This record gives sequence, C-alpha cells and structure tokens, in this order.
Amino acid sequence: MYFLLANLSFLDILFSTVTVPKMMYGFVMENIISKNGCITQMYFFHFLGCAEGVLLAAMGYDRYVAICHPLHYNAIMGKTTCILLVFTAWVTGLTTSLIHTVMTSQLPFCNNKKVKHFFCDVKPVIKLACKDIHVNELTLATVSGFLSTSTFLLTTLSYIYIIVHLLQIRSSKGRSKIFSTCSSHLTIVILFYGTAMCTYLGPASENSLEKETSIEKDRIAAILFTVITPAINPIIYTLRNKDIRKSLRKYTKKLII
Repeated sequence: MYFLLANLSFLDILFSTVTVPKMMYGFVMENIISKNGCITQMYFFHFLGCAEGVLLAAMGYDRYVAICHPLHYNAIMGKTTCILLVFTAWVTGLTTSLIHTVMTSQLPFCNNKKVKHFFCDVKPVIKLACKDIHVNELTLATVSGFLSTSTFLLTTLSYIYIIVHLLQIRSSKGRSKIFSTCSSHLTIVILFYGTAMCTYLGPASENSLEKETSIEKDRIAAILFTVITPAINPIIYTLRNKDIRKSLRKYTKKLII
C-alpha cells in the first residue's frame, strides 16, 4: 500500500509541476508559450494523468486483496506484483499521451493562437487548428474515454467485491475498519474520475453559447485536476493515520495555548 501511495504522491508532485507554475505566472503577466513548449506541456499532462488513473485502479485492487484475502496479502501483493502494477501505469501513460501529442503536433494552426484555457490541454488546443478536427476529437474521446472508463470499472469491480465481503461481516467494528481503510482511496477516485469523465467524454458543442459553457466547465475541471486534487490527496491519506492525527491535535493545542 505504501509503495503504491509513494508513487501516487510522486505523480501528484509532477502533475502539479507541469501546469501550476506556468499557470500562476500567467495570472501575473502575459502567459506566452511556444508551440514546442505547448506540445511538451500537453504530453506530460496527459502522460501523468493517465498514469495516475491506472495507478488508482491498482490501488483499488490492493484494497480488495487486503480486505477480502488478508491471509494471502503478502503472497499476492509481493514486490514483483507492485513493481509490475506501477510499471503498467507508467507505460500506459507514456503510450496514451504519445498518441494525442503526435496527432496534435501534425495539425496546421490558424493565426489566432490564443488558447482559451489555463494551460495546453488537447481539447482547447486542437480547436485552434485550420482543418477538420473530428478525427482528433474522436481519438481523444475514444482513447481517453476507454482508458478512464475501463480503469474506473476495474476500480468499481474491486469495490463491489469489497461491499459483498462487507455485508458478510456482522460486527460494526469490523465494518467500520473496512470503511476506514477504503474511504481515502474512494474519495480520491470520485474526484479524479469525475472531473476526467466530465472533461473528455462530453459531446462536442455546436453553437457559441454551448461552446462558452463547455470552455468554462473545462476550466473548472482543470483546476480540480491540477491544483485541488493533488493538494488534498496527501491530506486525505494522512488524516486517517492515527499518529498524524495525534500530532496534529498536540500542535493545535500548543497554538491555542
């Protein structure tokens, strides 16, 4: 669990680093970025986002094994299995992001090169192209949609087995312990997949009003993606740790005194 959690924390740090510094600079001064810089930012954004989605599914499987097969946990979730799960997450992110980046880099762009977004994401960038982008939009919806939906379904499947196991436990203490074990991961899953599906699975808008509404929705989702979720992930996971909660209470009492 801690090996997977360490990788999640590392991904969150990189995820925020790719977009937030440039975003904050743009709030103060004119946010100018070259085409190569934009493509690079786009690649790493999707690479890290896809990798995190797969990693969350792996963490869901880890919770399933820990709760439903506790006696076999060390045998199933050994060092080799954990490394393989993390490796799969990174390779999936690298491959998926490469598809979007290569297709976007081949597009001819118009004179209006103002991206209506906080950073270079595929969806707002391809809208600046001077050619038909239906193939790009279809690829984005298919690839990103398939990845986010499949990993979400795998995570959901893990929790279905956990719920079935939960219903077989009669003691309220046992149920409370299982809920405490899964609550942190479940909260992050809802935040992550909720914003991902709203952004990349939405239908293309035709009229100007719908387009503006879609742009605002994507901006809000981007803030959740790149700032809010990575920032609260450590808080969500650490507050369920008894030692950290105890230290936090001691520190709070000292401040009050």
